[in-house]
Formats: sequence, C-alpha cells, structure tokens
Amino acid sequence: MSVTGPRLQPTIFELGRDGRGGGKIPHPPADALDRLPADARRSRPPAIPAMNEPDVVRHYVNLSQLNFAVDTGFYPLGSCTMKFNPKLNEWAARLSGFADLHPMAPDEVAQGTLELLWELEEALAEISGMQAVTLQPAAGAQGELTGILMIRAYHSERGDTGRTEVLVPDSSHGTNPATASMAGYTTITIPSASDGGVDVDAFTAALGPRTAAVMITNPSTVGLFESRIGELLEAVHAAGALAYMDGANLNAIMGRFKPGEAGFDVMHFNVHKTFSTPHGGGGPGAGPVGVGDHLLPYLPTPRVLRADDGGYRLERPDERPRSIGRMRSFVGNTGVLVRAYAYIRAHGAAGLREVSDDAVLAANYLKHRLADAYDIPFDRPCKHEFVASAATIKRETGVRTLDIAKRLIDFGFHPPTIYFPLIVEEGMLIEPTETESVETLDAFADTLIAIAGEAASDPELVRSAPHTAPVKRLDEATAARHPNLRWRPMAGAETPCPD
Repeated sequence: MSVTGPRLQPTIFELGRDGRGGGKIPHPPADALDRLPADARRSRPPAIPAMNEPDVVRHYVNLSQLNFAVDTGFYPLGSCTMKFNPKLNEWAARLSGFADLHPMAPDEVAQGTLELLWELEEALAEISGMQAVTLQPAAGAQGELTGILMIRAYHSERGDTGRTEVLVPDSSHGTNPATASMAGYTTITIPSASDGGVDVDAFTAALGPRTAAVMITNPSTVGLFESRIGELLEAVHAAGALAYMDGANLNAIMGRFKPGEAGFDVMHFNVHKTFSTPHGGGGPGAGPVGVGDHLLPYLPTPRVLRADDGGYRLERPDERPRSIGRMRSFVGNTGVLVRAYAYIRAHGAAGLREVSDDAVLAANYLKHRLADAYDIPFDRPCKHEFVASAATIKRETGVRTLDIAKRLIDFGFHPPTIYFPLIVEEGMLIEPTETESVETLDAFADTLIAIAGEAASDPELVRSAPHTAPVKRLDEATAARHPNLRWRPMAGAETPCPD
C-alpha cells in the first residue's frame, strides 16, 4: 500500500535551509566567479534549496513511495494491460551492447542490435500473420498513424482519391478517430449492437466508394471478440477499402487468432503492453506495425535487412521509393524493443498462447465474482478484460463509479479504468492480466463487493473517499483546465498564522 498521512512532506524548497549542503566537498576558490565574464554571471543566485545529502535522498525516496506502482500492488486498468513484467528483461535492456550503442553507429559495429531487431520483426510477423513489420513507431498511437498513412498512400497511388472516410466503431480507442482526422480523413462512427459487437447493418450501410479504411479493435474495448469479423472484413474488401486492426488488446489472442490470416491489411502492436515494459506514466513505448501484401511497399524506412552474407544492415536512402518515409528518428525505441524480444524468446509459442489463456481465464473469473454486486452489460464470455457498471448502484444510492474508484484507494488498490468505453453508463473497464494470483483477484473482488455494500448502507462514506490517501479528493476538472505546476512561497494574506 502506498505511504500516507504524515509522510506527505513539505516541498523540497520548504525543507531547504541556507548554509546546508556541500560541506564535505572541496569549496571553489574564493575568486572563482570573478574569473567569469560579467555577462555570463547571474545577477542573483539560482533558487535551489540547500540540503544535505541524506535529507535529499530521503525526500525523493519518500516521494517515490507515494506513487502506486505495479511492483507494489494490483493495477487493473482496462485497455492498458498493466501487468507485472520480468525483471530479467530490464537486465537485458541495460546490457551495455544495447544501452550504450550510439544510434548513428555504422552497421558493422551494430550487428548485435540489428540482428535482434530483424529477429523481432520476424517474430511479430509470425504472431500476427502479417507479411512484414516495421519497428519504427514510438507508441501505439503513432503506429495507428503509420498504418493509416500507408493506407492513404495505397489509395493515392491507385488514383482512388475519392475515398475520404474511415469507419470507426463507437467503442473504439479515442486515438482511432484522432488518427483518421490527422491523416485528413472524415471519421464515420458505427454504433454497437446490443451484444457489444459492431452493428453489421449500420456498418454495411456506411461502407461505400468513399470508404478508405475501417479501424477495428479486436477484441474490442468492451472485452469481447468480434464474432462477425469474417463477415465484416469480407464486406470491407468488397467495397475496395482496407482493414486496420488496433492491436492494443493482443494480450488476449496470441496463439489463438492471427489478424493477418483473418484478412486484416495492417495492424499495430503495443509491445510495451503485451511484450514487457513497465507501462504507464506516458512512456516509454513502442508501436510496431505489421502489414499484408498490399501495403508492403509503403512501410516506413529504414528497415533492417539481412544481407546475402548473413550480416544485417539498414536500408539505404531511396532504396524503397514507395515508402512513406520516416515516422521518427533512427529505427525505433530500441530499449523497449529489446525487452519485447526477451519476453517473446523466453515464452516461445506455447508460452505466449498460455499468456492469452491465463489472461482470459482471470478476466472471466473476476467477472463472475462481481456479477451479483454490479451490472454486467454483456452476457457472454469476455476476453482479457470486461466492463462492469455501477448504474444501478448510482440510481439506488447516488454513489457513482468515480466514488467507487476513490474508495478503492483506501483499500490499497489502484482503481480500474472508469467511464470508458463511453457506451456503458457508469462503466468500469477491468483487466486483471495473466500475471495476478487468484488470491489477489479474490481480494480485489471482495473489496469491490464490500464497497457496493457500503454504498447501500453508508453512501456518504463512499462519496467522500478516499480517507487514507496522502491527499483527499481533488477538483480534477479545475486541475485539468487550470493546472498550477509551480511552487511559490506564501506571502502576505496567504501566510498562515503562527502557532
């Protein structure tokens, strides 16, 4: 559980005291500043707090313990796959041959890294059923953009410039319509059917000569596999469009479903979700993209190639003129890619299949445990995540999903994703992942069930949570719209009265 209460210390500026720090380090000559040109000197000293080393270390260690982390507790964020990742992969990424390699090193001295990247491309192509993979995109959202830009290049080269629309289900990740807009397309939203899948009638009605692509997350963001995927993809190709698969939920289908073999033309991988990197906090990430035959010529450059002599090299400039070019510097976020390679090689084909099987089992177990206390909107087996709803609890007690999420903090659990997907009222998207024990899942389920009971017996207790966190409930809307990220000492009327 995170540190709480008195351990929420003053800021480092408030802890600092003039004259402290640096006492055991040789002092500079008394005339050191006089040796600098006048225009290179500060008019006043920098506003840096003066502290001794033990206090500095204790301050930052305390701050680190205020953070919730996957190494300290269960992190059930739906759509994010916040799972525990082997520390062995961290060791591999820190090996000096990978970590210290200059990104502009010549191919001759980068053979180990190039070989790893080439083999990772091959492994991802096999896992996805795609023909080839680029490792260049920095994250899943940039992977989406890469895929849609390749689709745009494909239609443009064919002279099919009337295709200006991209179809996106209403349960999609928000990056999907944003990506389509960034690429210059108009987004057409497709509603969900009552079973949580895509409404086939609305889908086929929207398809036509203006459709450039369809972006589908499978399994979807409500945690369901699209059972009509074959029918949908057949209609997409019959209309002359291409099919993009958001691979954010690959954790549920490895070894069971290959998007390329099913008919998808392009997909991205969130390797930092599925194949090991401590995920969260905005990065680091990597979003490789796999393509089928139609889009192979448009892959970003440079790719890693295997030479006839068995060595490895990067593509030369203009070697593949139909490429959409670079999506980012160099060949990608190599540290994340090393972790992904280590994860895949450690598990092998059978292990990756087991990862998916265990993730699906954990989600369905947790869904079953919560079914009597919360609304479960889609009554069929889920994949690696599921949606529970507090809509009935809200109507009967006034307690909202946000209140339940805040109350979970008091029990030492990180809340799941809330209010996403938007199509479920008072929804919680819960993903237990394959790495959690049944004891952890039971403790989480017991806590959510207990909170539902509290909502009925003492709703104000839940509405005023959290009670034990370092800070109480914040005005999140104001914080998002008017963030105040700078500390300043209080002055005048702001100064508190002395004790």
